[in-house]
Amino acid sequence: MAFDELQPAAFIPDPDAGPFHADLHTLAFPEAWREPVLGLYRSGLTEAKRGRIKEVPINRLNTLIRTVAPDLVTVDANASFDPTRPWLYSRTGYPTRLLARLVHAWLRSLAPSAEAFQRFRDTARTLDVNSLTWQPETVDLLEHDLSPCGTCVPAERLYRVLPEILADRIAAQPPYEFCGERVGFRRVAVDARARGAELMSWPPLEHRTRVRDKDAQKRYGAERIWYYSAVITVSLRTVPFSPIPRIYLSTRIRRWVSGPVPMSGTRRVSAYLLTRAPFLTADSPDSGPPGVGEDERLGASSDDPAGRFAVAQFAWNPRTRQIEWAQGGPEGMLARVGAIDNLPAADVFAKEPDTWIDGRDKLTGAASYHTMMGWHGVGAGLMPAERRRLTEWAGAALVPEFVPVPSLVRSTISQNPTIHLTPKVPVPKKDATEEQIADAVAKNELIDLDNAIRRREFTALALDRRDLTAVLLYQSTHMRDQLIAAAEASLALADYRDATGPDLWSWTTPDLRVRIHARELGALGAPLGTTDRPPKKGKEHIAAIGERRAAVAARQRDLSADLGETTVITFVELDGRDKFKQRTTDPKFAIRLGCADAGMVSQFFTPAEHNPGEQNPDDSDDDDSQFRASAAWADGLRQLGMRLIPKHTLAEKIPENLNQLAFWIVKRQVTGDTEQAQFTPVAVLIRPGQKCILGRTPDMTEWVPYPQLLIALTGQVRPEDLSTADQQTKAVAAFVQNTLYTMRGTPTIVVTHAQNTRSRWPWLKNPGLLPDRIQLGNGPAQRIKVFGQNLRIARLATNDRDETPQWWAPKSTDSGGISKGLWKPNDSTNHVFYSTSSKPGTHTISVESTKLTHRINSKNKEEIHPARNAWNPELLEITMLGFSDNAESEFWAMFLHQQRLAEDYQDALALPLIQHVAELTSQYGLPHDDGPNEPPEGSDDQAPTGTEPE
Repeated sequence: MAFDELQPAAFIPDPDAGPFHADLHTLAFPEAWREPVLGLYRSGLTEAKRGRIKEVPINRLNTLIRTVAPDLVTVDANASFDPTRPWLYSRTGYPTRLLARLVHAWLRSLAPSAEAFQRFRDTARTLDVNSLTWQPETVDLLEHDLSPCGTCVPAERLYRVLPEILADRIAAQPPYEFCGERVGFRRVAVDARARGAELMSWPPLEHRTRVRDKDAQKRYGAERIWYYSAVITVSLRTVPFSPIPRIYLSTRIRRWVSGPVPMSGTRRVSAYLLTRAPFLTADSPDSGPPGVGEDERLGASSDDPAGRFAVAQFAWNPRTRQIEWAQGGPEGMLARVGAIDNLPAADVFAKEPDTWIDGRDKLTGAASYHTMMGWHGVGAGLMPAERRRLTEWAGAALVPEFVPVPSLVRSTISQNPTIHLTPKVPVPKKDATEEQIADAVAKNELIDLDNAIRRREFTALALDRRDLTAVLLYQSTHMRDQLIAAAEASLALADYRDATGPDLWSWTTPDLRVRIHARELGALGAPLGTTDRPPKKGKEHIAAIGERRAAVAARQRDLSADLGETTVITFVELDGRDKFKQRTTDPKFAIRLGCADAGMVSQFFTPAEHNPGEQNPDDSDDDDSQFRASAAWADGLRQLGMRLIPKHTLAEKIPENLNQLAFWIVKRQVTGDTEQAQFTPVAVLIRPGQKCILGRTPDMTEWVPYPQLLIALTGQVRPEDLSTADQQTKAVAAFVQNTLYTMRGTPTIVVTHAQNTRSRWPWLKNPGLLPDRIQLGNGPAQRIKVFGQNLRIARLATNDRDETPQWWAPKSTDSGGISKGLWKPNDSTNHVFYSTSSKPGTHTISVESTKLTHRINSKNKEEIHPARNAWNPELLEITMLGFSDNAESEFWAMFLHQQRLAEDYQDALALPLIQHVAELTSQYGLPHDDGPNEPPEGSDDQAPTGTEPE
């Protein structure tokens, strides 16, 4: 349904409300502490590592506080030793002697070895930790400056403090209520890096499913209970060129583990705990320096409505071969402050976490579910109608200081690009005769055939008339046959088959020859390491990857030699990451590296999966292997450079010979699975008249076809001269400048991604943006036209970590809908636009569906759908730079919106095509698509983690 307005879940200060202040207590580290603490931290490191230590990491202390003192608010991820920059905030002054115990435990963790114990004691005495004192302060909660171009720059501490104040007000409200059912919310202690505040519904909601597997029935009975909670995140944000700060309210679902916690594939699991007795008291054992003896407490009672959930993490310790509280082992901080005795045993909690949901041992809590743990009976996400009601309920607590932002209005420019493929005709369902249905089906079969022929033409162009020769490494003949069928249907090959297995399928069409050589994957897909011991992270893991990589490369080269032809892509049927009990055993990255060594790109797909012994009435348990195989084949063609690039409908507003250029940084931290860092800037180019998408890195002297770029990115290790932030910033600046130089003289739109690139291109942060200037690295800002008279720039920002607001299309008084389009604020001085897509075709759930309470449907019956995955399109922010007027920038923003509607994808892309293709390069530079403890961006199962100021 088309709507003319969107309502963001965002709030702005009411100019008529006046000042907004809060009386708080603050605590800062003295300036004189900096060098002694740095010296202690460096003392246990090698000389090479000492030189790289510039700041003292305080995250371990913040994590400890999150567990044992959840009502304290920490604002820094790195320790500042500046009396003007407090580190802790509180409504009241917490007992400083108990706080000193936490600081002592943290100092000890900076140099934990036995040899460093005396250094720790000397440092602790020098600092006189017990002298820390709270200071009363009246905090201006709207304090901010303006950037050179008028963008709001809030005081740094407000990113944590203001959301905390507002979240307290939300928690103090009467419960959320709809259709006579009530849902109450509690505060949750969050990581300082989250730069926001969080509330969570408690007690958790329940959803029951039937158990049909006999073994599962022995454990759970005839029914299994799945637990879940609603989560509200409060965050402070800004928008480019706007002098007004924003408060975003984000809502989602957090699911809880039901039954034993599956530890396989995860490193740490979060436990949310609410206690009647504090974890830390004055009479708790204390292994730090003497001085604590008063009967003082940290933490709040769970009978207090303001009491917060503490968050602790537990993990498998391979050294002790036990599940332990993180930081709670023999040398851990939890043990040092005496809190470990007040926590339940980690291994017991992991075996039966749901027994604490109703309260046990003076403690209430649950273990957070992660998608790596397998299937869950509750789906993720909320639909817009329920999201709207929950957001408006929470937003009522922000009055009178904050009011909702004005609605966004739809752009009147035509939004749909010209299509390459013919759309199918709808198949009638109601009141249709069999003849009418058969006629529609027959028409669609002809349309599918015509579209496949067209797709084959584009594939032949991308390959420059070379053969499409592929290797298929399969585990099951079922999935092998599904991929063959997908290839045949995708490129209209059925009438041209000239070889039919079992090892070779071949088709010769007038414009393209396709050959698929099928072989069993065999031992190449086995877990890395030996059968009895997985490789350890680090050198063992790297060696195991190298061994499998060499085996894959040798087999692929031998196969190509035997066949006497060049293979361009390998399709691999491989179990998903959740099937490998230890992450270091997953062979996917090694197989990808081996294929690249043999000169081939690779596309993976997983076997069909079924609901594991559960009966979910809301979700089908049909075999989805056909869908998986079709998606894998389509992704494989895209890796070869085949693209149906959307053709805009903006006529002369967009030059015919326009270059689309996107930048991306492929980066991997040294703390990753391989312990080998990577930092590679990448540029991707769609050039008019070019048969294939192109790419380059700083090491390349010219543009190369996209598949060649992907192969070049595999296995790269960051050189030593790119180990510091300054070196990387300079490298990005040089790469961007050199790349832009190659575009001089031709119309070019440069597309950048804020979250990926701004840490090494600071100009991309909100305060750095200038409407007609560009700044590379730490150099001066220059007019964009200096880099080309026809150069224009777009900066994209996604909803990652709630950096753009959630939204709904207003529908009646308490409902919300979904609508695709390009949107803009209703003002005349705008550089910022927003793009939304429609609901995916695979999501048939109604926008009115609920998970928190029942609703009355159109048949006047109660219904609720917790099992269904809910999905709302994100609000993609597009900031246009280098345009002569707002009308011109709107046409170019529409061009980028249309570039999200690529026809060779089933649904709209999250990013414009050129940026999407650039982002995909990370799949070749990284061992895995996302971190072990983090779900994919946008997941509803974890709170947002650290983020930078915009």
